[in-house]
Formats: sequence, C-alpha cells, structure tokens
Amino acid sequence: MSIAKQREKLFGHAPETNFLTESKGWASWLCTLDHKRIGIMYLIGVMGAFCLAGIFALILRIELFTPGQMFLGNQTYNRMFTLHGAIMVFVFIIPSIPAALGNFVLPVMLGAKDVAFPRLNLASFYLWMGGTFFFIVSMVSNALDTGWTFYTPYSVQTSTAVIAATTGVFILGFSSIFTGLNFIVTVNTMRPPGMTWFKMPLMLWALYSTAIIQVLATPVLAITGLLLMAERIIGLGIFDPALGGDPVLFQHFFWFYSHPAVYIMILPAMGIISELIAVHAQKKIFGYDFIAYSSIAIALLSFLVWGHHMFTSGQSEMVIVIFSALTFSVAIPSAVKVFNWVATLYKGSIALTTPMCYALSFIFLFGIGGLTGLPLGTLSTDIHLHDTYFVVAHFHYVMVGGTLIAFLGGLFHWWPKMFGRMYNERGGQWGALLVFVGFNVTFFPQFIMGSRGMPRRYARYDPEYQIFHQLSTIGAIILGIGLLIAGYVLITSLYRGKRAPGNPWGAATLEFQCCSPPTFHNFEHDVIVNDPYDYSSIEFDEKVDGYVPVEPAPAEESAPNPLPAETT
Repeated sequence: MSIAKQREKLFGHAPETNFLTESKGWASWLCTLDHKRIGIMYLIGVMGAFCLAGIFALILRIELFTPGQMFLGNQTYNRMFTLHGAIMVFVFIIPSIPAALGNFVLPVMLGAKDVAFPRLNLASFYLWMGGTFFFIVSMVSNALDTGWTFYTPYSVQTSTAVIAATTGVFILGFSSIFTGLNFIVTVNTMRPPGMTWFKMPLMLWALYSTAIIQVLATPVLAITGLLLMAERIIGLGIFDPALGGDPVLFQHFFWFYSHPAVYIMILPAMGIISELIAVHAQKKIFGYDFIAYSSIAIALLSFLVWGHHMFTSGQSEMVIVIFSALTFSVAIPSAVKVFNWVATLYKGSIALTTPMCYALSFIFLFGIGGLTGLPLGTLSTDIHLHDTYFVVAHFHYVMVGGTLIAFLGGLFHWWPKMFGRMYNERGGQWGALLVFVGFNVTFFPQFIMGSRGMPRRYARYDPEYQIFHQLSTIGAIILGIGLLIAGYVLITSLYRGKRAPGNPWGAATLEFQCCSPPTFHNFEHDVIVNDPYDYSSIEFDEKVDGYVPVEPAPAEESAPNPLPAETT
C-alpha cells in the first residue's frame, strides 16, 4: 500500500469494526484467541489483584502508625502481610507486563496478526485464573501466614493453607512458562521481512529475554512447591531435619527461581522505559546494541546470584565471595541501560506527557533501588541489614518503583492504542506526581529505620521508630490517592475521552502503523519496516491531531532538451 493510502488509513480515528466490537457478548471474550482480547482480560485480572494486595498494604501501614496494637492481632497481621506479598509478587507483578501489556503489544510491534500459538495463549490465561483461585482459597480458608517465601521449617509445621497457596504457585508457574514459550517462538518465527534482530524495538528484546528466564527458571519453583507439598502430606523428609532433611535446601531451590524472577519483573519494565524515553523525547535511542545485549546479559547472569539472599545461612567464605562478586557484575548491564536512557534524553525534544513523567520517575527510583542493593551484596554490611526494613525499602524501590511505575507508564502510553480513546493529560500528570511523592515518603524513611536495626515483618516495634512508621503511613495514603487518580483518569477516558489517532505520540514502531484500536487482524495493509527509532519518517498532521508517515518527495522531472536534434 502506498504512503498516501496509509495516511488515509490513519486519518480515520477508529475503524467501524475493531477487536473490541468484532463480536460481542461475554462468551466471545472467554473463548477468544485474539491476543489483544487476552491481553485485556489479563489486564483486568492483574489490576484486580493489585487492588486487593494494595488494600492489604494500606491496612498494614495504618496498623503500624502506632507501636502498640490498633485493630490487627499478631496472627492476623502475619496473614495479611503474607497475602499482600504473595498476591503482589505471583499474581500481579510477574504477569503484569509480560502477560497483560506484552500480550497486546508484542504481535503488533512485530507487524504480526497474532502470537504463534493462540490456543496456548488462552490456556495460559485460564491457568493464571486457576492459580489465582487457589490463592483466594488460601486467603478465605485458614489464611497463609508463612510470608511470601514459604520458608521451611515453619511452612511444614504451620496449620495454615500452605497446600492451597503452593498449588496456586504451581499452576501460575505453568501459565508463566506457556507465555514465555509463546513469546520466544513468536519473536523467532513471525518477524516481518526486513526486521532483523537489530531492527526490533527494544521492548521485544526485553520480552524475549524475560521469556528465556520464564522457561528455564520457573520449573524449579514448580518442583520446589511439589516437594513442599509432599513434605507436608506424606512426610517425605526433604526439608525436615527430624527426618534427615535440610531446611536451607529449600532456600537454595526457592531463590534459584526467585532471583531470576526479580528480572522477570524488571526486564519488561526496562523495555517499556526504552520505548517511552525514545518516543517522548523524539530522539533516536542512544546505544541500541548495548541496551539489547544488556537485556540478554541480565537474563543469563540472573541465574548465578541467588546466594546473596543467603549470606546469613552458613555458607562457606569462598561461596560468599563468589556470590558477592557475581551480584556486583549483574549491576553492570543495568547501569548500561540507565546511562543510555539519560544519554538519550540529552538534547532531546522532551515532552512531559504522562508516560514520560512515569519514565523519569522510574530512572530516579530504580537508581535508588540499584544503589541500595550494593550494601546488601556486600557481606560486611548485609549481616547488619539482613531482615531489616532496609531490605523492605530496597525491594520496593526496585519492584514497585521499577516494575509498577514502568507498568503505569506503559499503560498510559499504549492506552490510546488499546481502547482508541485519549485520556485527560493534566489528570494523568497529577496522578504521576502524587505516585512519585507518595512512594518516596513511604519507603525512603524505611532505609533509615532499617539501618538503625528495625526488623521487618514485626507487628510491634520500639517507640524510637514511630516517626518513621508514621511517615511511611502518610506516604502510603498519598501513594494510594495518586493511584486512584490514575485509575480514574483511565477509566473515565473510555466514556469522555476524544477519539485517538493512529499515532498520537509520534512513535516509529509498527504498532502505531495500525489504527486505534486495531482491527481483528491488526493491520489492513503491509507494514513498512524501518528503524523503530527513526522519527524523521513521521510528521504531525493537524487534520487528525496525530502523526502520519512522511509523504515521499516527488521525483524531479528531467528538464527538456531545448536544442532540436540534429538532422542529416
């Protein structure tokens, strides 16, 4: 199709029939094989899980406003922070970007009609639903109280719903494996002609690297969960010292998966930030090759550093030195990404849109999270900081300040593409500001009280820590208000927002070559594969209040020869 025809396609804000209206009724959604609808269903599900886990967190913070008991007993407190952590990690953070946003954007970024295995994609969603169901069972029936790590020997001895929770983790693991396998095959086999590996958007590199971790690491968690269930049901004796088992072995199994799982959470977030920084600064990404290779490096190195979670468990000095060195090495590719993002911003045409506000917040918060990981990777300081609120703050700066902030940035970035509606920009910016302020007020004081010895997971504490807990509680309320504003802005846009053009941000990636929202098969024309960060190939058009492909310059006609031909 010619450039002029493509411009005509983009002039229409929304097609008469799109993936949202192709077929109606709940049955058409529940049985769909369309990756976009599956991504939307994932999005609704993970946002519901996030709201539930967030309510638990806010209740915990209110309880901690004073040193003594307010309304939660010790046992109830233990159960609530366990469910907060388990639901937030396994049900929200791990699937939020790969399964929700990734399912929607990966095929359209490739210029493909769908993922390689649509039925496997739908099966992964129903497995996610099944795993979430078991977590709900563990919540309403003798709620789990082991912490989200299920550490033995307590998880073997407690009478709470360990079996239901670990069954949920086992099923969720299969969902994660199916999604990762689907993404690997899709990227390898469905790239359009002309899209080589180094012409892929960096978001695809991040999702591909994440999928490698999902496929290789998740089976370890599934086996660990099965061993824990066998220990409880038939007394197998793998982890119970009374039966000749070793409880520290569980930690090795668990962290061999769970530290790579940290990168299942953060690698897709880094991919989102690479897109947001480049698009909303309208500048070619700096050091494309380094960012792409760093994603693969993080994926591979993530399997070698699990032991830094166990410096106090009695490992040999040599093992501790090796794990500490490997921990520092995995920081190098992360630092490469941060440097390249900042270099991309330099002299860029920065627009402080809502997605860019979240991207800038990510760089600041993830920087703090990364730097505070250094004392935790050093034995001399980790001994003091281990199991204190310093670890809580570090973890949340990386996971919430990283994954959640990037997820929100990506959601605001692709929202017009997903639903064909623009949101209120001013409201989105206010929400991003309150999220940023509330997050820092919540978690930065925890670095201070953790360095002073305040242990984590305690329902009661010494009065000397009260001011820090009170600041954290106030910050959590501000953070909650910011998130409510963000949700309100997005939801109201579905009813009040103006029609979104095909390319509202001036992006050069393929998902913005189709209309908003996309049709059932994504593209009604052949895609044009260019450099995904070449912004000279698009221009703003006032007719649609959006960006369209640049019209090619007309070919110059050769001047006629003024001299008559010679005659014989």
